Amino acid sequence: MSRSSESPSVLGRRMRARREELGWSQEKVGVEIGIDESSSRTRISRYESGIHEPPGPTAKAIARALKVPLAYLYCEDDGVAALLLALHSLRREERDARVRQFVRLLAEGGGTQAGPGRMNR
Repeated sequence: MSRSSESPSVLGRRMRARREELGWSQEKVGVEIGIDESSSRTRISRYESGIHEPPGPTAKAIARALKVPLAYLYCEDDGVAALLLALHSLRREERDARVRQFVRLLAEGGGTQAGPGRMNR
């Protein structure tokens, strides 16, 4: 899928940041997800720059290779993205318990109740 804008998409920015965090080249990411070595750098570069958006199965493969949840690649909110990464780093049982705890806290009103223009206290 092509994009009319050449500004990086959320997915592109998150891909690049994670790839650089791992110290990987664009070529390595491409090869890790099964793209031919001769075209892997170009394809990954196009995804990162926002020229093209990877199809769903390719995005899933990229997330798997970069060891992040797929939702992280598409998350526009940096705080929520950080939460997704933190949860993803936990063992499944611990993650499930933490999510239940967090949801319970929010349901009990322990989360912020500030809307636009209101201050948290």
